[in-house]
Amino acid sequence: MTSLLRLEAVAVAVQFTGIRAVDEVDLTVDEGEIVGLIGPNGAGKTTLVNALSGFQRPTGGSIHLGGADTTKWKPDRYARRGVTRTFQGVRAFGAMSVRENVEVASLGTQGSPTQAAERATELLELFGLSRVARIPASALPYGDERRLGIARALAARPRLVMLDEPAAGLNEDESDELLVVLSEVRRDMGCGLLVIEHDMRLVMRLCDRLQVLDNGRTIFVGTPAAAQQAQAVLEAYLGLTWAERDARRP
Repeated sequence: MTSLLRLEAVAVAVQFTGIRAVDEVDLTVDEGEIVGLIGPNGAGKTTLVNALSGFQRPTGGSIHLGGADTTKWKPDRYARRGVTRTFQGVRAFGAMSVRENVEVASLGTQGSPTQAAERATELLELFGLSRVARIPASALPYGDERRLGIARALAARPRLVMLDEPAAGLNEDESDELLVVLSEVRRDMGCGLLVIEHDMRLVMRLCDRLQVLDNGRTIFVGTPAAAQQAQAVLEAYLGLTWAERDARRP
């Protein structure tokens, strides 16, 4: 039996010309679990995910995947080991159709073009994109564009996926639909998900565990329920002190 894949950051730091964007952060995400990475703008969330996926070299600490030191790995090597990601900007091939975008992402791991096409059909159906499969990706409305980005990240049958603000710009109904789909991704595909997100309705219902960053440092790790009661989270992320929160209660 294949053991569960773990991605682990150990005291990871990323510094840019005197600014410590990520400051000795420890983080783990296991295959099959959903971890939310939250915090105010500028907290270091995307920089940390860039380091965890090979797009940014850490200036301190180490990264491990399945027990191997992957600190110096490039993105393509992570992808070959089953770790993919999305970006805040979808980065689709605009002139290609929606279906072609997913098929291209599948070709690196599927055994044949036929299998890649079958995988694309599966994902287009899962994300409600079959109705727009033939149109150019550049013509997609914003909500469909976000779903296409996730479908492409899943096309290679990854074991761990990092999602950078998948619900950004979605309305409440679209966010609820995304919640259902991401829950199905974990249930049906067994993927682990590391989700950067500001939509607290989505995060609180989707995630098994939350990690909160502020000024590049971890200020909380625990369940969504515990995060809602943590003073550090209320002050840093929600901008409320305990007294202010109590004062707002009916």
